[in-house]
Amino acid sequence: MSSTTVRTGGRFRGGAGLGLVAWLAGIVFFLPIAWMALTSFHSETDAATNPPSFTAALTLDGYREFFGADGGASPWPALINSAVASIVSTLFVLVLALPAAYALSIRPVKKWTDVLFFFLSTKMLPVVAGLLPIYLFAKNTDMLDNIWLLVILYTSMNLPIAVWMMQSFLAEVPVAIIEAARVDGAKLPTILARVVAPIALPGIAATSLICFIFSWNELLFARVLTGVVAETAPVFLTGFITSQGLFLAKVCAASLVISLPVLAAGFAAQDKLVQGLSLGAVK
Repeated sequence: MSSTTVRTGGRFRGGAGLGLVAWLAGIVFFLPIAWMALTSFHSETDAATNPPSFTAALTLDGYREFFGADGGASPWPALINSAVASIVSTLFVLVLALPAAYALSIRPVKKWTDVLFFFLSTKMLPVVAGLLPIYLFAKNTDMLDNIWLLVILYTSMNLPIAVWMMQSFLAEVPVAIIEAARVDGAKLPTILARVVAPIALPGIAATSLICFIFSWNELLFARVLTGVVAETAPVFLTGFITSQGLFLAKVCAASLVISLPVLAAGFAAQDKLVQGLSLGAVK
């Protein structure tokens, strides 16, 4: 047997082993989601059995209660609030992060590494540590239970990580193309919108998706700073957890429905997400 055959067989076995590990990891991560989906179609009694029953009758009672068919509160105001806060804050983040990342990568400012570290250091403070001052500020300015307060908070929370990510993406943009646009008389807004953004679109898509997910899933600020008017989907979800009675099936149904927008956004942008996260990985 030649050495070439041995190396080829070794690479094949190594690739098959890595593929098997990847499949096992995927199954491990998918099992809780599959179990949540199955439990959402069970009655509360069947969902609470231990050990769980795989052959229990299926029902849509959990979804009916989530959508208010049984006289409960409608989830649509909370879902709309989450959509508004997540989408608008993500747009604000992109508008602010793109020129900042441009200044830190293509037209680097002095000590740009220190600036990036400062952005990253703002994420080291525990969120709960800033909760009381923000609550007092919102109370004194009559901003409690206001969706625009969440938009401002989500924008400020996601901006550091967005600048950090987009700086690495924009560093891959060829400087020669920007110089050519500048020679042709293009101003900075035109360069950002028509030259930099199309080239860095995969990175922008990856940043947008991550900011959207962080905003959609945020619970602490939304739970403390909102009430009825600006209630978001995660806050609405916590309303199904009670100290009396069974609620597991309803919580699973609500969790699945609230997760669908994030899953849909990730599925729609998966190609851009992979391209964006791989930018800069290979020189």
